[in-house]
Amino acid sequence: MLLAMRVYVRVVERGNLTAAARDLGMSQSTVSERLTRLESHLGAKLLQRNTRSVATTDVGVIFYERSKKAVEAAEFAEGVIPARMVGLKGTLRVAAPNSLGEVVLPEILQRFRRLHPHLAIELVLNDRIAGPIAERADISIRLGDAHCANVIDEPLGLVRRVLVAAPDYISSHGEPKAPQDLAAHVFMRVTGLFQDGVLPLKYKGETIRAPINTMWTLATWRPLHALLLQGAGIGVLQLPAASDAIASGRLKRLMPQYEIPGFRVRLLYPDAEPIPEKTRKIAAFLKEELRFMASSEQTGRQPD
Repeated sequence: MLLAMRVYVRVVERGNLTAAARDLGMSQSTVSERLTRLESHLGAKLLQRNTRSVATTDVGVIFYERSKKAVEAAEFAEGVIPARMVGLKGTLRVAAPNSLGEVVLPEILQRFRRLHPHLAIELVLNDRIAGPIAERADISIRLGDAHCANVIDEPLGLVRRVLVAAPDYISSHGEPKAPQDLAAHVFMRVTGLFQDGVLPLKYKGETIRAPINTMWTLATWRPLHALLLQGAGIGVLQLPAASDAIASGRLKRLMPQYEIPGFRVRLLYPDAEPIPEKTRKIAAFLKEELRFMASSEQTGRQPD
C-alpha cells in the first residue's frame, strides 16, 4: 500500500504517467497497473486518465493529501537509520514566482542540491497567489500579503522594484524627472500590475499616485525585460531581474529619489506533523539565502 501511495502521489504531482514513471524508475505500464490495482483495492475511482494527462476525482484529491502525508511520515521514519542520514533522497517540489524563480532560485537550489546529490528538484514557476497545498508543492515562495490556510507562513523580507529604461529610449524620448512626466512616456507593465492606470510612488514619506500611459501589457516579466532593453518604453522590474542590466549600463534607473513599493517575500509550507526532513532543510536553507538577498537589496549591494 505504501508503494502504491508513493506511485499515486507522484502521478498526481507530475500530471501524467510518463513523467511519473521516469521519476520512479518504472515502466509506464507498471505505473498504470499499480494505479489500477490501487483503485480496485479501494473500490473507488481516483483518477480520470487519458493518453496525455490525469485529473483527480473528488475522492482522489482527498486520497492524495492523505497519501502524501503517509509517504512523508515513512520518509521521516527512515531518516533515523544512519545509512540514510548522508543526504536527502526523493523529489523536492518548489513553487515560486517567475522572476525570482528564473533569476535567483536556480543558483540557490543548485547549492542546496550539492549538499544532497541524490535529491531530485522540481521547480514550478507561476505568479499565482496560491499556497503549497493547492500547488502540491513541498514549499512555496510567494510575493505579497495574501494568506493561505493550513500552512506555516514565514516572512523573508522585501523585494524592491525599480523604474527603468534603456539609454536608447532616453536619448529618443527624454528622461522623466518627476511623477507628472510619466504620462508622456510609453509605459509597459506585467498583467495584473498597475491596472488602474497609476504608478504608486513614495517620496519623503508621502504616497504619490502618478498617471501612466500603458501601451504594452505582457504576461510575464521576461518579455517586458526584453522590450525594455530594446528601448521600447519604460517599465517596472523587480530589482533582482534588473540589477545586471543596470550594472552594465543597458538599463538606467529612472527617478531614483522616488520609491516604488516592493513585494513582501514569504516562505510557505504545509503545517504537517511531522514536517518532512526535506521540507525542514530546504526551508532553513532558503530562509538564510533569501534573507541575505533581501537585505542586500535594501542597501543596493548584490550577493556574492
